[in-house]
Amino acid sequence: MALTNAQKLTLRTHIQANQVQLTFGGGPATISSVFGAPILGSGDALIIADWYNLQASPNFTVWKSRVSITEIGDKINGTELAGLSTLNSTRLQTVVILSADGVNPGLADRRAFFDDIFSGAGGTITRANLLILWKRLATNLEKVFATGTGSDAVPALLVLQEIISGDQISDIKGLA
Repeated sequence: MALTNAQKLTLRTHIQANQVQLTFGGGPATISSVFGAPILGSGDALIIADWYNLQASPNFTVWKSRVSITEIGDKINGTELAGLSTLNSTRLQTVVILSADGVNPGLADRRAFFDDIFSGAGGTITRANLLILWKRLATNLEKVFATGTGSDAVPALLVLQEIISGDQISDIKGLA
């Protein structure tokens, strides 16, 4: 998915407003001006792209936008699955059929659905396993566009999931 013009402008503003901390073999370096005279020479766009593709530091937690049914199945505790009522077993089968390409845990109702199926004392292991599965750490680029706090307790929602290239950064430089 390509960045929209609005997203390009947002990223351009972010780059201009923030010093991008980079670590090279000899130690840290800073790009303080990307769109003026390049501090690091002609390769600055690639270096900046590489930084935006790194995991954000400090950690910024987001809800995944897709988790496969197989991954979910691997996190369901067998004893807790066996203890499901007929109604909850049917509900679980239905969501598997309707979500063959995976579940979007970024949607609150999807997370609530699984919490409800495995509610009570007979689902504590599965709920904890799924909660861990639903989350991941964002990249610096994803963090720029995500909405929410990004804490482990309250993950942010992803707006953009993309690897950015040096060519895209160069393209953003040319925006007015």
